Amino acid sequence: MAERAAIILAAGQGTRMKSSLPKVLHKVGGRAMLDWSIDLARRVGCEQIVTVISPNAPELHSHVAGALGEDAIAVQERPLGTGHAVQSAERALAGFRGDVIVLYGDTPLIPSSAVESLFEALEAGAGVGVLGFRAEEPGAYGRLVTSYDGDLEAIVEAKDASPEQLKIDLCNSGVMAVRAERLFRLLSQVTNENQKGEYYLTDIAALARDEGAACKVVTCHERDVLGVNSRRELATAEAAFQERRRGELLDAGVTLTAPETVYFSYDTIVEPDCTIEPNVIFAPGVHVRRGSMIRAFSHLEGANVEEGAEIGPYARLRPGAIIGEGAKIGNFVEVKKTRVGAGAKANHLAYLGDGDIGANANIGAGTIFCNYDGFLKYQTKIGANAFIGSNSALVAPVKIGNGAIVGSGSVITENVSDNALAVARGRQVEKAEWASEFRQKKAAEKKARS
Repeated sequence: MAERAAIILAAGQGTRMKSSLPKVLHKVGGRAMLDWSIDLARRVGCEQIVTVISPNAPELHSHVAGALGEDAIAVQERPLGTGHAVQSAERALAGFRGDVIVLYGDTPLIPSSAVESLFEALEAGAGVGVLGFRAEEPGAYGRLVTSYDGDLEAIVEAKDASPEQLKIDLCNSGVMAVRAERLFRLLSQVTNENQKGEYYLTDIAALARDEGAACKVVTCHERDVLGVNSRRELATAEAAFQERRRGELLDAGVTLTAPETVYFSYDTIVEPDCTIEPNVIFAPGVHVRRGSMIRAFSHLEGANVEEGAEIGPYARLRPGAIIGEGAKIGNFVEVKKTRVGAGAKANHLAYLGDGDIGANANIGAGTIFCNYDGFLKYQTKIGANAFIGSNSALVAPVKIGNGAIVGSGSVITENVSDNALAVARGRQVEKAEWASEFRQKKAAEKKARS
Protein backbone atom coordinates (compact mmCIF):
# COMPACT_ATOMS: atom_id res chain seq x y z
CA MET A 1 0.00 0.00 0.00
CA ALA A 2 1.30 3.44 -0.94
CA GLU A 3 2.05 6.06 1.68
CA ARG A 4 -0.78 8.49 2.30
CA ALA A 5 -1.02 12.23 2.87
CA ALA A 6 -3.87 14.70 3.24
CA ILE A 7 -4.30 18.30 2.15
CA ILE A 8 -7.06 20.07 4.08
CA LEU A 9 -8.35 23.26 2.50
CA ALA A 10 -9.23 25.85 5.16
CA ALA A 11 -8.40 29.19 3.58
CA GLY A 12 -11.97 30.33 2.96
CA GLN A 13 -12.98 33.60 4.59
CA GLY A 14 -16.33 32.29 5.86
CA THR A 15 -18.00 35.69 5.60
CA ARG A 16 -21.47 34.15 5.61
CA MET A 17 -20.86 32.87 9.13
CA LYS A 18 -20.78 36.52 10.29
CA SER A 19 -18.35 35.59 13.04
CA SER A 20 -15.00 36.73 14.37
CA LEU A 21 -14.14 33.03 14.81
CA PRO A 22 -12.68 31.39 11.68
CA LYS A 23 -15.36 29.30 9.99
CA VAL A 24 -13.55 25.97 10.29
CA LEU A 25 -13.17 26.41 14.07
CA HIS A 26 -16.92 26.44 14.62
CA LYS A 27 -17.97 23.20 16.26
CA VAL A 28 -20.10 20.24 15.29
CA GLY A 29 -20.64 17.66 18.00
CA GLY A 30 -18.42 19.63 20.35
CA ARG A 31 -15.41 19.52 18.02
CA ALA A 32 -14.06 22.14 15.60
CA MET A 33 -14.94 21.24 12.03
CA LEU A 34 -11.27 21.37 11.05
CA ASP A 35 -10.47 18.83 13.76
CA TRP A 36 -13.00 16.43 12.23
CA SER A 37 -11.02 16.54 9.00
CA ILE A 38 -7.69 16.16 10.79
CA ASP A 39 -9.03 13.15 12.67
CA LEU A 40 -10.38 11.65 9.43
CA ALA A 41 -6.97 11.97 7.81
CA ARG A 42 -5.35 10.24 10.76
CA ARG A 43 -7.91 7.43 10.82
CA VAL A 44 -7.22 6.54 7.20
CA GLY A 45 -3.48 6.41 7.84
CA CYS A 46 -2.22 9.72 6.44
CA GLU A 47 1.37 10.14 7.58
CA GLN A 48 1.50 13.77 6.50
CA ILE A 49 -1.32 16.28 6.92
CA VAL A 50 -1.06 19.78 5.46
CA THR A 51 -3.65 22.45 6.17
CA VAL A 52 -3.99 25.36 3.76
CA ILE A 53 -4.97 28.63 5.43
CA SER A 54 -5.19 32.29 4.47
CA PRO A 55 -2.42 34.71 5.48
CA ASN A 56 -4.62 36.74 7.85
CA ALA A 57 -5.84 34.02 10.19
CA PRO A 58 -3.70 34.08 13.37
CA GLU A 59 -6.22 32.13 15.46
CA LEU A 60 -6.45 29.41 12.82
CA HIS A 61 -2.67 29.37 12.44
CA SER A 62 -2.27 28.79 16.18
CA HIS A 63 -4.89 26.04 16.16
CA VAL A 64 -3.24 24.12 13.32
CA ALA A 65 0.24 24.60 14.77
CA GLY A 66 -0.97 23.20 18.07
CA ALA A 67 -2.64 20.21 16.44
CA LEU A 68 -0.13 19.36 13.72
CA GLY A 69 2.94 21.58 14.07
CA GLU A 70 4.20 24.56 12.08
CA ASP A 71 5.43 22.36 9.22
CA ALA A 72 1.82 21.30 8.56
CA ILE A 73 0.75 24.82 7.59
CA ALA A 74 0.61 26.09 4.02
CA VAL A 75 -0.55 29.61 3.20
CA GLN A 76 -2.65 30.50 0.16
CA GLU A 77 -1.63 34.12 -0.34
CA ARG A 78 -4.58 34.99 -2.60
CA PRO A 79 -7.98 33.29 -3.01
CA LEU A 80 -7.63 32.06 -6.58
CA GLY A 81 -9.63 28.83 -6.35
CA THR A 82 -9.34 25.28 -5.08
CA GLY A 83 -6.65 24.30 -7.56
CA HIS A 84 -4.47 27.18 -6.46
CA ALA A 85 -5.14 26.31 -2.81
CA VAL A 86 -3.91 22.75 -3.32
CA GLN A 87 -0.84 24.03 -5.17
CA SER A 88 -0.04 26.07 -2.05
CA ALA A 89 0.62 22.78 -0.23
CA GLU A 90 3.18 21.51 -2.78
CA ARG A 91 6.20 22.80 -0.89
CA ALA A 92 5.02 21.23 2.38
CA LEU A 93 4.77 17.87 0.59
CA ALA A 94 8.10 18.15 -1.22
CA GLY A 95 9.56 14.70 -1.70
CA PHE A 96 6.30 12.87 -0.95
CA ARG A 97 5.56 10.20 -3.56
CA GLY A 98 2.45 8.50 -2.21
CA ASP A 99 -1.31 9.07 -2.52
CA VAL A 100 -2.92 12.36 -1.53
CA ILE A 101 -6.48 12.96 -0.36
CA VAL A 102 -7.87 16.49 -0.63
CA LEU A 103 -10.27 17.27 2.22
CA TYR A 104 -12.06 20.40 3.42
CA GLY A 105 -12.04 22.06 6.82
CA ASP A 106 -15.76 22.82 6.64
CA THR A 107 -17.01 19.32 5.76
CA PRO A 108 -16.99 17.46 9.09
CA LEU A 109 -19.08 14.33 8.55
CA ILE A 110 -17.28 12.37 5.83
CA PRO A 111 -17.01 8.68 6.84
CA SER A 112 -13.59 7.07 6.75
CA SER A 113 -15.00 4.25 4.59
CA ALA A 114 -15.56 6.71 1.73
CA VAL A 115 -11.95 7.92 1.85
CA GLU A 116 -10.67 4.34 2.06
CA SER A 117 -12.64 3.57 -1.11
CA LEU A 118 -10.95 6.46 -2.89
CA PHE A 119 -7.51 5.21 -1.92
CA GLU A 120 -8.50 1.71 -3.01
CA ALA A 121 -9.46 3.11 -6.42
CA LEU A 122 -5.94 4.49 -6.80
CA GLU A 123 -4.44 1.17 -5.72
CA ALA A 124 -6.57 -0.51 -8.41
CA GLY A 125 -5.05 1.73 -11.09
CA ALA A 126 -7.23 4.83 -11.24
CA GLY A 127 -5.46 8.08 -11.95
CA VAL A 128 -7.97 10.14 -10.00
CA GLY A 129 -10.64 9.15 -7.47
CA VAL A 130 -13.54 11.53 -6.83
CA LEU A 131 -16.12 11.37 -4.05
CA GLY A 132 -19.62 12.02 -5.38
CA PHE A 133 -23.21 11.90 -4.15
CA ARG A 134 -26.73 11.89 -5.54
CA ALA A 135 -28.32 15.24 -4.72
CA GLU A 136 -32.04 15.74 -4.24
CA GLU A 137 -31.60 19.31 -5.49
CA PRO A 138 -28.31 19.54 -7.43
CA GLY A 139 -28.54 23.34 -7.70
CA ALA A 140 -25.10 24.95 -7.61
CA TYR A 141 -23.16 21.71 -7.12
CA GLY A 142 -20.58 20.71 -9.69
CA ARG A 143 -21.77 17.81 -11.85
CA LEU A 144 -19.93 14.53 -12.40
CA VAL A 145 -20.20 13.54 -16.04
CA THR A 146 -19.67 9.78 -16.44
CA SER A 147 -19.39 7.39 -19.37
CA TYR A 148 -21.70 4.47 -20.03
CA ASP A 149 -19.37 2.22 -18.01
CA GLY A 150 -19.34 4.57 -15.02
CA ASP A 151 -15.91 6.11 -15.49
CA LEU A 152 -15.65 9.82 -14.81
CA GLU A 153 -15.31 11.89 -17.97
CA ALA A 154 -15.41 15.39 -16.53
CA ILE A 155 -16.32 17.53 -13.55
CA VAL A 156 -18.31 20.57 -14.61
CA GLU A 157 -19.04 23.53 -12.34
CA ALA A 158 -22.72 24.50 -12.34
CA LYS A 159 -21.97 27.96 -13.74
CA ASP A 160 -20.13 26.40 -16.67
CA ALA A 161 -22.54 23.50 -17.26
CA SER A 162 -24.78 23.06 -20.29
CA PRO A 163 -28.55 22.62 -19.82
CA GLU A 164 -28.14 18.87 -20.35
CA GLN A 165 -25.34 18.64 -17.79
CA LEU A 166 -27.42 20.54 -15.25
CA LYS A 167 -29.94 17.66 -15.34
CA ILE A 168 -27.32 15.32 -13.86
CA ASP A 169 -27.91 14.55 -10.17
CA LEU A 170 -24.50 12.94 -9.54
CA CYS A 171 -22.62 15.77 -7.87
CA ASN A 172 -19.08 16.53 -6.80
CA SER A 173 -18.22 16.71 -3.09
CA GLY A 174 -14.82 18.25 -3.80
CA VAL A 175 -12.99 15.38 -2.08
CA MET A 176 -10.45 13.84 -4.40
CA ALA A 177 -7.61 11.31 -4.23
CA VAL A 178 -4.60 11.49 -6.57
CA ARG A 179 -1.02 10.28 -6.57
CA ALA A 180 1.13 13.23 -5.43
CA GLU A 181 3.32 13.42 -8.53
CA ARG A 182 0.29 13.43 -10.84
CA LEU A 183 -1.64 15.90 -8.67
CA PHE A 184 0.93 18.69 -8.81
CA ARG A 185 1.94 18.02 -12.41
CA LEU A 186 -1.65 18.33 -13.59
CA LEU A 187 -2.32 21.37 -11.43
CA SER A 188 0.51 23.17 -13.24
CA GLN A 189 -1.54 22.78 -16.44
CA VAL A 190 -4.83 24.11 -15.04
CA THR A 191 -5.96 27.50 -16.33
CA ASN A 192 -8.52 29.99 -15.03
CA GLU A 193 -10.51 30.22 -18.25
CA ASN A 194 -13.95 29.95 -16.67
CA GLN A 195 -16.72 32.27 -15.54
CA LYS A 196 -15.24 32.75 -12.07
CA GLY A 197 -11.68 33.27 -13.27
CA GLU A 198 -10.40 30.70 -10.77
CA TYR A 199 -8.11 27.67 -10.93
CA TYR A 200 -10.37 24.67 -10.34
CA LEU A 201 -9.00 21.53 -8.73
CA THR A 202 -11.71 19.65 -10.60
CA ASP A 203 -10.05 20.34 -13.95
CA ILE A 204 -7.39 17.73 -13.25
CA ALA A 205 -9.95 14.96 -13.91
CA ALA A 206 -10.18 15.88 -17.61
CA LEU A 207 -6.42 16.41 -17.81
CA ALA A 208 -5.84 12.94 -16.33
CA ARG A 209 -8.18 11.41 -18.92
CA ASP A 210 -6.28 13.21 -21.67
CA GLU A 211 -3.19 11.36 -20.45
CA GLY A 212 -5.09 8.07 -20.70
CA ALA A 213 -5.64 7.64 -16.96
CA ALA A 214 -8.96 6.32 -15.69
CA CYS A 215 -10.97 8.46 -13.28
CA LYS A 216 -13.27 6.70 -10.84
CA VAL A 217 -16.22 7.93 -8.80
CA VAL A 218 -16.93 6.69 -5.27
CA THR A 219 -20.33 7.64 -3.88
CA CYS A 220 -21.65 8.35 -0.41
CA HIS A 221 -24.85 9.79 1.06
CA GLU A 222 -25.51 13.49 0.54
CA ARG A 223 -25.58 14.15 4.29
CA ASP A 224 -22.06 12.70 4.62
CA VAL A 225 -20.58 15.57 2.62
CA LEU A 226 -22.53 18.47 4.07
CA GLY A 227 -20.43 21.60 3.74
CA VAL A 228 -20.87 24.51 6.14
CA ASN A 229 -20.84 28.11 4.97
CA SER A 230 -23.42 29.72 7.25
CA ARG A 231 -24.96 29.38 10.69
CA ARG A 232 -27.96 27.68 9.12
CA GLU A 233 -25.74 25.09 7.49
CA LEU A 234 -23.83 24.66 10.76
CA ALA A 235 -27.12 23.81 12.47
CA THR A 236 -27.95 21.39 9.65
CA ALA A 237 -24.59 19.64 10.06
CA GLU A 238 -25.10 19.44 13.83
CA ALA A 239 -28.53 17.87 13.32
CA ALA A 240 -27.07 15.35 10.87
CA PHE A 241 -24.33 14.41 13.32
CA GLN A 242 -26.79 14.00 16.19
CA GLU A 243 -29.12 11.85 14.10
CA ARG A 244 -26.25 9.59 13.07
CA ARG A 245 -24.89 9.25 16.62
CA ARG A 246 -28.29 8.52 18.12
CA GLY A 247 -28.86 5.80 15.57
CA GLU A 248 -25.46 4.23 16.28
CA LEU A 249 -26.14 4.10 20.02
CA LEU A 250 -29.64 2.71 19.60
CA ASP A 251 -28.22 -0.01 17.35
CA ALA A 252 -25.52 -0.71 19.97
CA GLY A 253 -28.04 -1.47 22.73
CA VAL A 254 -28.55 1.89 24.43
CA THR A 255 -32.09 2.95 25.33
CA LEU A 256 -33.00 6.52 24.37
CA THR A 257 -36.56 7.20 25.46
CA ALA A 258 -36.76 10.40 23.39
CA PRO A 259 -33.78 10.29 21.01
CA GLU A 260 -34.44 13.63 19.37
CA THR A 261 -33.96 15.44 22.70
CA VAL A 262 -30.57 13.93 23.61
CA TYR A 263 -27.37 15.60 22.37
CA PHE A 264 -24.01 13.87 22.10
CA SER A 265 -20.44 15.00 21.49
CA TYR A 266 -17.99 13.53 19.02
CA ASP A 267 -16.29 11.42 21.71
CA THR A 268 -19.26 10.40 23.89
CA ILE A 269 -19.11 6.74 24.91
CA VAL A 270 -22.27 5.08 26.21
CA GLU A 271 -22.08 1.34 26.74
CA PRO A 272 -24.92 -1.15 26.12
CA ASP A 273 -27.83 -1.52 28.54
CA CYS A 274 -27.67 2.12 29.59
CA THR A 275 -30.83 4.20 29.59
CA ILE A 276 -30.82 7.87 28.65
CA GLU A 277 -33.97 9.80 29.50
CA PRO A 278 -35.12 12.93 27.62
CA ASN A 279 -33.29 16.25 27.44
CA VAL A 280 -29.80 15.08 28.38
CA ILE A 281 -26.68 16.82 27.05
CA PHE A 282 -23.29 15.12 26.74
CA ALA A 283 -20.48 17.65 26.33
CA PRO A 284 -17.03 16.30 25.36
CA GLY A 285 -15.18 13.74 27.46
CA VAL A 286 -17.97 11.54 28.84
CA HIS A 287 -17.89 7.76 29.31
CA VAL A 288 -21.00 6.04 30.68
CA ARG A 289 -20.55 2.38 31.47
CA ARG A 290 -22.93 -0.52 31.13
CA GLY A 291 -26.25 -0.51 32.95
CA SER A 292 -26.19 3.11 34.07
CA MET A 293 -29.20 5.40 34.09
CA ILE A 294 -28.97 9.05 33.04
CA ARG A 295 -32.21 10.72 34.01
CA ALA A 296 -33.86 13.69 32.34
CA PHE A 297 -32.43 17.20 32.09
CA SER A 298 -28.91 16.25 33.15
CA HIS A 299 -25.70 17.76 31.75
CA LEU A 300 -22.46 15.76 31.68
CA GLU A 301 -18.99 16.94 30.66
CA GLY A 302 -15.56 15.38 31.17
CA ALA A 303 -17.08 12.74 33.46
CA ASN A 304 -16.83 8.99 34.00
CA VAL A 305 -19.90 7.08 35.15
CA GLU A 306 -19.25 3.52 36.29
CA GLU A 307 -21.55 0.52 35.89
CA GLY A 308 -25.03 0.72 37.33
CA ALA A 309 -24.77 4.32 38.52
CA GLU A 310 -27.72 6.68 38.39
CA ILE A 311 -27.44 10.34 37.46
CA GLY A 312 -30.19 12.92 37.79
CA PRO A 313 -32.71 14.13 37.00
CA TYR A 314 -31.40 17.68 36.78
CA ALA A 315 -27.84 16.70 37.71
CA ARG A 316 -24.65 18.31 36.48
CA LEU A 317 -21.37 16.43 36.16
CA ARG A 318 -18.44 18.71 35.40
CA PRO A 319 -14.90 17.77 34.30
CA GLY A 320 -13.15 15.39 36.66
CA ALA A 321 -16.32 13.84 38.06
CA ILE A 322 -15.93 10.09 38.60
CA ILE A 323 -19.11 8.37 39.71
CA GLY A 324 -18.52 4.91 41.14
CA GLU A 325 -20.37 1.67 40.49
CA GLY A 326 -23.96 1.82 41.72
CA ALA A 327 -23.57 5.37 43.05
CA LYS A 328 -26.41 7.87 42.90
CA ILE A 329 -26.20 11.55 42.00
CA GLY A 330 -29.69 13.00 42.32
CA ASN A 331 -31.57 16.11 41.32
CA PHE A 332 -29.84 19.49 41.49
CA VAL A 333 -26.50 17.98 42.51
CA GLU A 334 -23.33 19.35 40.90
CA VAL A 335 -20.13 17.30 40.94
CA LYS A 336 -16.76 18.73 39.83
CA LYS A 337 -13.34 17.06 40.03
CA THR A 338 -14.63 14.63 42.65
CA ARG A 339 -14.55 10.86 42.91
CA VAL A 340 -17.77 9.41 44.28
CA GLY A 341 -17.19 5.89 45.58
CA ALA A 342 -19.22 2.80 44.79
CA GLY A 343 -22.70 2.89 46.26
CA ALA A 344 -22.34 6.42 47.62
CA LYS A 345 -25.35 8.73 47.38
CA ALA A 346 -25.94 12.45 47.02
CA ASN A 347 -29.63 12.48 46.30
CA HIS A 348 -30.41 16.17 46.08
CA LEU A 349 -29.31 19.79 46.30
CA ALA A 350 -25.56 19.56 46.83
CA TYR A 351 -22.28 20.91 45.47
CA LEU A 352 -19.40 18.43 45.53
CA GLY A 353 -16.23 20.08 44.22
CA ASP A 354 -12.60 18.93 44.52
CA GLY A 355 -13.31 15.94 46.69
CA ASP A 356 -13.10 12.24 47.31
CA ILE A 357 -16.12 10.40 48.68
CA GLY A 358 -15.76 6.87 49.99
CA ALA A 359 -17.94 3.89 49.21
CA ASN A 360 -21.50 3.91 50.53
CA ALA A 361 -21.21 7.38 52.04
CA ASN A 362 -24.40 9.43 52.21
CA ILE A 363 -24.38 13.13 51.40
CA GLY A 364 -27.44 14.95 52.74
CA ALA A 365 -29.44 17.65 50.96
CA GLY A 366 -27.90 21.08 50.94
CA THR A 367 -24.34 19.88 51.56
CA ILE A 368 -21.62 22.13 50.18
CA PHE A 369 -17.92 21.43 49.69
CA CYS A 370 -16.41 24.86 50.42
CA ASN A 371 -13.41 24.27 48.17
CA TYR A 372 -12.31 27.80 47.19
CA ASP A 373 -10.95 30.67 49.27
CA GLY A 374 -10.84 33.15 46.42
CA PHE A 375 -7.28 32.17 45.46
CA LEU A 376 -6.80 28.38 45.66
CA LYS A 377 -8.83 25.18 45.57
CA TYR A 378 -8.71 22.61 48.41
CA GLN A 379 -9.71 18.98 48.89
CA THR A 380 -12.56 17.50 50.90
CA LYS A 381 -12.21 13.80 51.75
CA ILE A 382 -15.10 11.74 53.08
CA GLY A 383 -14.51 8.19 54.26
CA ALA A 384 -16.47 5.05 53.47
CA ASN A 385 -19.90 4.73 55.10
CA ALA A 386 -19.80 8.30 56.43
CA PHE A 387 -23.05 10.20 56.82
CA ILE A 388 -23.19 13.94 56.14
CA GLY A 389 -26.33 15.54 57.55
CA SER A 390 -28.41 17.99 55.54
CA ASN A 391 -27.39 21.62 55.11
CA SER A 392 -23.77 21.02 56.10
CA ALA A 393 -20.82 23.08 54.90
CA LEU A 394 -17.49 21.25 54.76
CA VAL A 395 -14.71 23.84 54.66
CA ALA A 396 -11.72 22.40 52.80
CA PRO A 397 -9.13 21.20 53.34
CA VAL A 398 -10.92 18.78 55.61
CA LYS A 399 -11.24 15.03 56.12
CA ILE A 400 -14.29 13.16 57.42
CA GLY A 401 -13.32 9.71 58.69
CA ASN A 402 -14.78 6.31 57.85
CA GLY A 403 -18.21 5.81 59.37
CA ALA A 404 -18.28 9.34 60.84
CA ILE A 405 -21.51 11.31 61.16
CA VAL A 406 -21.83 15.05 60.65
CA GLY A 407 -24.90 16.57 62.27
CA SER A 408 -27.28 18.56 60.10
CA GLY A 409 -26.54 22.26 59.76
CA SER A 410 -22.91 21.91 60.75
CA VAL A 411 -20.02 23.99 59.45
CA ILE A 412 -17.06 21.62 59.62
CA THR A 413 -13.63 23.25 59.63
CA GLU A 414 -11.56 20.51 61.28
CA ASN A 415 -11.00 16.84 60.54
CA VAL A 416 -13.50 14.33 61.96
CA SER A 417 -12.24 11.00 63.29
CA ASP A 418 -13.50 7.60 62.18
CA ASN A 419 -16.93 6.73 63.59
CA ALA A 420 -17.19 10.06 65.47
CA LEU A 421 -20.14 12.44 65.60
CA ALA A 422 -19.31 16.04 64.66
CA VAL A 423 -21.79 18.83 65.42
CA ALA A 424 -20.74 22.40 64.64
CA ARG A 425 -23.68 24.74 65.16
CA GLY A 426 -25.01 27.15 67.76
CA ARG A 427 -27.05 25.74 70.66
CA GLN A 428 -30.80 26.12 70.42
CA VAL A 429 -32.22 28.66 72.88
CA GLU A 430 -35.94 28.94 73.73
CA LYS A 431 -37.50 31.99 75.43
CA ALA A 432 -41.00 31.27 76.75
CA GLU A 433 -43.78 33.64 75.57
CA TRP A 434 -41.28 35.82 73.74
CA ALA A 435 -43.24 35.64 70.48
CA SER A 436 -46.52 36.76 72.09
CA GLU A 437 -44.86 39.71 73.78
CA PHE A 438 -43.15 40.66 70.51
CA ARG A 439 -46.40 40.68 68.57
CA GLN A 440 -48.17 42.78 71.19
CA LYS A 441 -45.34 45.32 71.23
CA LYS A 442 -45.24 45.66 67.45
CA ALA A 443 -49.05 45.94 67.18
CA ALA A 444 -49.00 48.81 69.64
CA GLU A 445 -46.24 50.59 67.67
CA LYS A 446 -48.18 50.22 64.43
CA LYS A 447 -51.38 51.56 66.02
CA ALA A 448 -49.56 54.57 67.44
CA ARG A 449 -48.13 55.47 64.03
CA SER A 450 -51.54 55.29 62.34
